[in-house]
Amino acid sequence: MRPRIQIEKTDTYSGHLDCIYALCPALNESEFYTAGGDGMVVKWDLNIPDQGKLITKLENSIYAMKLIPERQLLVICENLKGIRFLDIASGKETANIPLPEYTFFEIQYHKNLLIIATHTGKILLYHLESLTLIKTLDYSNMSARCIAINIQNNEFAVGFSDHSIRIFDLDEFQLKFELKTHTNSVFTLQYDARGEYLLSAGRDATINYWDTKTGYLNLKSIPAHLFAINHLQYRPDFKYFASCSMDKSIKIWDAQTLSLIKVIDKSRHAGHGTSINKLLWKEKALISVSDDRKVYVWKIGIEEL
Repeated sequence: MRPRIQIEKTDTYSGHLDCIYALCPALNESEFYTAGGDGMVVKWDLNIPDQGKLITKLENSIYAMKLIPERQLLVICENLKGIRFLDIASGKETANIPLPEYTFFEIQYHKNLLIIATHTGKILLYHLESLTLIKTLDYSNMSARCIAINIQNNEFAVGFSDHSIRIFDLDEFQLKFELKTHTNSVFTLQYDARGEYLLSAGRDATINYWDTKTGYLNLKSIPAHLFAINHLQYRPDFKYFASCSMDKSIKIWDAQTLSLIKVIDKSRHAGHGTSINKLLWKEKALISVSDDRKVYVWKIGIEEL
């Protein structure tokens, strides 16, 4: 039986001057960061609606950033400039890696390893402490768009614009699997809590569901949206996940059955009017950012029957 679900848009945050592409948590559970085409990195607080704090203003656009909480660092990928490291306490830049030849689509980290996806298709692997290049993975001449880390299996997945997903070993960085079910660019990847399943989606508007225990057997393909799916995000308890799309909608899915349980859009919920680019699901709120330069906060109540 489908659970009852209630949707309420509780807040709208504005202030960005261009499309918002990047969204990540802050150290405080009630806070989060956004960044985008205007080069601004802004910190917001769920308890203080629409009063953002400008952390930094960079020259170029930002598609990716990552919080490293144990080091109190915010890592910002500035396109056509490089990787910048901001100390959260002081707000000052403590280091940078100049990489003016790259546009960056995602950054992830594991222990002392930074994994960076670039528009050239190259995956850059850097040592976090020394900021030295460990290795460059070069398996495609089309953009590397997204990264997901599977700690349980000691591997990471990368989605590419050549329609492929490639799975690499986290120690030796060897290619383990190559998945070719998608028919267009892969924009987003998410492992479940135990690393047993992988969700993928992208420009073909399809969600694919992979079983890592059987060498990434494709268990299901779901025509999920009308246009490109930009991001997938699990709820913190991994019972549900959300997808957002260029079709201006957010969809809520049951993670066990992969069944659709709710659609959030402009006509029914005063949702975004343009492409929705990223989601962040906290304990008490789902946060969405869009080409419309707005941040929306959604209260999603799910009553399991």
